[in-house]
Amino acid sequence: MATESFGFQAEISQLLDLIINTFYSNKEIFLRELISNGSDALDKIRYASLTDPSVLDTGKDLYIRIIPDKENKILSIRDTGIGMTKADMVNNLGTIAKSGTKGFMEALSSGADISMIGQFGVGFYSAYLVAERVQVISKQRRRAVHLGVCCWRYLHHHPDTVNPPLGRGSEIRLYLKEDQLEYLEEKRIKDVVKKHSEFISYPIQLAVTKEVEKEVEDEEEVKEEEKEESKIEEVEDEEKPKKTKKIKEKEVTNEELNKTKPIWTRNPSEITPEEYAAFYKTRIQGYPFRPQALSCPFDLFETKKKRNNIKLYGIVDSEDLPLNISRETLQQNKILKVIRKNIVKKCMDLFSEIAEDKDNFSKFYEAFGKNIKLGIHEDAQNRSKLAEFLRFYSTKATEEQTSLKDYITRMPEVQKNIYYLTGESLSSVKDSPFLEVLKKKGFEVLLLVDPIDEYAITQLKEFDGKKLICVSKEGLELEETDEEKTAREEEAKQFEDLCKAVKDALGDKVEKVVVSNRITDSPCVLVTGQFGWSSNMERIMKAQALPEPHNAIVKELKRKVAEDKADKSVRDLTYLLFETALLTSGFSLDDPTSFAKRIHRMISLGLDVEEEEEVAAVATSSEDVPPPLEAASTSAMEEID
Repeated sequence: MATESFGFQAEISQLLDLIINTFYSNKEIFLRELISNGSDALDKIRYASLTDPSVLDTGKDLYIRIIPDKENKILSIRDTGIGMTKADMVNNLGTIAKSGTKGFMEALSSGADISMIGQFGVGFYSAYLVAERVQVISKQRRRAVHLGVCCWRYLHHHPDTVNPPLGRGSEIRLYLKEDQLEYLEEKRIKDVVKKHSEFISYPIQLAVTKEVEKEVEDEEEVKEEEKEESKIEEVEDEEKPKKTKKIKEKEVTNEELNKTKPIWTRNPSEITPEEYAAFYKTRIQGYPFRPQALSCPFDLFETKKKRNNIKLYGIVDSEDLPLNISRETLQQNKILKVIRKNIVKKCMDLFSEIAEDKDNFSKFYEAFGKNIKLGIHEDAQNRSKLAEFLRFYSTKATEEQTSLKDYITRMPEVQKNIYYLTGESLSSVKDSPFLEVLKKKGFEVLLLVDPIDEYAITQLKEFDGKKLICVSKEGLELEETDEEKTAREEEAKQFEDLCKAVKDALGDKVEKVVVSNRITDSPCVLVTGQFGWSSNMERIMKAQALPEPHNAIVKELKRKVAEDKADKSVRDLTYLLFETALLTSGFSLDDPTSFAKRIHRMISLGLDVEEEEEVAAVATSSEDVPPPLEAASTSAMEEID
């Protein structure tokens, strides 16, 4: 019997060395990987049989069998899949470099877990987590070949003439390490299969050895009776009962471990709440399904949280998808598109059903609201339907969130648009100066305080024929009467000189200065461009200053400009107004220290405290701080810099 030896390719030797010498507690994943490989081999033979039924002549039963041999400390995983030729075994198990080998080692060096090994197509080598030696026996249609891996340096190959015939498929024999003999125990194997491989579509059998009592004829008693009967001349017609005794024998039976039909393939009406709970409890542990699962982390949007394992929220199972094609090609398959369409429709119907119960929907929205908003951002086709499930706080709904439909029912007849304001928190936006005029008009404003809200709302643009308008951006055109419009245009003309003076004072810090129609109490606010980011998206972005003509401060500034356009106090006070508006509009200050010093000077003046020269010197040291007023200024307040 000729034996050939082949050296492992260098990268695979490095991988094996890494697996063997790395301490890793979750070694049970080796069984998941080998079962998964067996399932792939069964998929291939099933696929081949569709066009050539004769490939199943060597055995029609498709299964994976786990055989523990405690006496010899061997765990075998047997499948009746497509099997391997000599070339397949040599090439696939170590002598030709695989791109996945390098990719997996790079992932490990970047902090990945060894349990991800199957994703790189090198799951077979996880066997070395528990085995000191591995043998692979495989057969296609011809005689079986035997590949023995005596260490992680060489492959030894020879025809198998010793073991019972396989028929077809592969058998992997793991010669377990002394500290890994737990994987020969029936309970341990069952637990691992249930945990990782319960929903493999082929039967997974476990060869279970049990002692059974049998009644057999007692040979010694029979011999004694024969001796006695030979002495008796007359033979009685009546037959005597045979003498028996009970003995214990070892019997091996193949117990199927995944008999339970996957829960998602059963009729929902037949599944009990206890079964749902047990299924969910098993999956939420963080064990990803392979290969028929669709999983997503629940903390997808919680970037500051420590990430746990994958969390299950849905499953897609189909036997109609083609095999033996690349993932990229599979993603473009028509069947997958149909599946996607049906899943979305099913989800929409489910959302609508949940929305009928206010309390249930509130719980649902708390858990999955961000996912719906992400759908608004990404799924143009279903955007309008998804928008019905959005919920936001508003100026008229601060205790519980409102839907866009309910918002529309509360709109005054004159209101034509849906208004919203984005911000960092509910407390920071509910008293924003941007809301002043809208509150006065009785217009409700949605308060968007979730970071993903801005992405979703800018994609939505409108709902039920009404535009969604951000009240903190340029171009806000509130509904007004002809008289209000005429009065506003007249005021704008009266304040042209002040607007020019403020713009000159602030220079490039703002794009332009115009009279505002959106505030009543605040002297000014800053807004971003109509098509730019809001302050919530980029808080340091500079924008337009919009003075409010009805404010006493603005009126006094207008008077000063009318009296003397060169009045330097206008410049100094403008800086204070600008920086205050930055804060109230949701932006941040470039130089908070200088701003604080100007405020301190105001406090000193209000308390009639004489300012120290050292403080004044520091306050005017920044290039952005306007120069102090000249001594000829008309009042102490005008000297603030």
